Amino acid sequence: MSLQQVVTSNEYTHISKYRTNSEYPITYLSQEGVKFAIRGAGQQPLPGCANIKNGKTLDLSGLTDIEVQDGVISIGAGCRWGAVYDRLQEDGLAVTGARSGNNGIGGLALAGGLSFFGTREGFICDNVVNYQVVLASGEIVNANAQEHSDLFVAIRGGGNNFGVVTRFDIRTFKQGPFWGGAVFYFPDSFPGQIEALVDEVTKDDADVETHIMISLFFAAQFGRVMGLNQVYYTKEVGSPKVLEPFTGMQPQVEECNKMRMMSLKEAAAEQEAMAMTGVRCAYMNTTIRPDVATIKAASDIFSKALEQVKGFEGIVSSFTLQPYPKSLLQKTNKSDDETILATAKGVIEAIDKEAVAKGQDVAYKYLNYAFDFQNQIGSYGVKNKEMLQEVSRKYDSEGLFQKGVPGGFKLFT
Repeated sequence: MSLQQVVTSNEYTHISKYRTNSEYPITYLSQEGVKFAIRGAGQQPLPGCANIKNGKTLDLSGLTDIEVQDGVISIGAGCRWGAVYDRLQEDGLAVTGARSGNNGIGGLALAGGLSFFGTREGFICDNVVNYQVVLASGEIVNANAQEHSDLFVAIRGGGNNFGVVTRFDIRTFKQGPFWGGAVFYFPDSFPGQIEALVDEVTKDDADVETHIMISLFFAAQFGRVMGLNQVYYTKEVGSPKVLEPFTGMQPQVEECNKMRMMSLKEAAAEQEAMAMTGVRCAYMNTTIRPDVATIKAASDIFSKALEQVKGFEGIVSSFTLQPYPKSLLQKTNKSDDETILATAKGVIEAIDKEAVAKGQDVAYKYLNYAFDFQNQIGSYGVKNKEMLQEVSRKYDSEGLFQKGVPGGFKLFT
């Protein structure tokens, strides 16, 4: 959980827990005019997204039921992905879910969601076959391709704007062990990694079994900039040739090479172990076309900006390229927020300007990695935003989830 959310909880928020799919909390909050937030696992660090000052937080952590039946896993909104993978491993199954076992279900399955299997299976939300939703009226409905199909479309990427999702039903698939892990190397090799990534993703026959993330990062505890690749091949094939450009660079930190055969459970546990929790953190992202010159320019912008924040205690700052690029910051002290966030915002804006100049810009901003200065809903385009607004008027005519739930990205701003 982001430390910003913890501080908000400790100082301002009363937590309301309930273990049944009851409409009571929604009708109570609506009738009382109380502003509130909705928290599953509370991992999205956007301030106010999973907690609220001077209001109430609807905590779904008691909803932890998991059931597997007929090719679908039903997951309570309070679960974390590690528990889901534990259950699926018993049957030799997998699902498009978070890459870290500690992450919660809702933030990803409502925002799009990236997974180890994204190249092959699409976004996490693409694999949800049904959402159980408590509407503003207190009515509990199923949203799927047959029932409330407009809500089903809107909620996939619509965040917390339409109701409280209490259960997610997601398609499963057979999955055995796969090859993957992490490789640490030195920054002189990063431009070559950009070239390799662009070459792979622009191939007409790009391999759908790959999942590739490459990063340039600075960590205060290391005192230097390093490269990090986290790469996976989702079939039981050792050392596949397609990953060699991302694992074979030299020099590298050989003792930190983690490439091996692993289960989904093990891969998620490794990602969880590498992540930092209980720190002040912020995600910001932009989307550009896979163009070597533009991405190298973005990397240079990030590297120059690092000089402004390297001196902060405990700073970890990362420029990460994946199917949708992101810039991620993790930090320690609240007093550092203004400088660090302003620097990160400047990096994103400079990258966007460079992409526009080179004709490589893309409007889309991925919800899970967006920050408060970004027009995330607007990045879907005018027609899609209007569609979301229309669904909101239909299912939430009084605007409870627009006015009463101020956190996140709203539809009418």
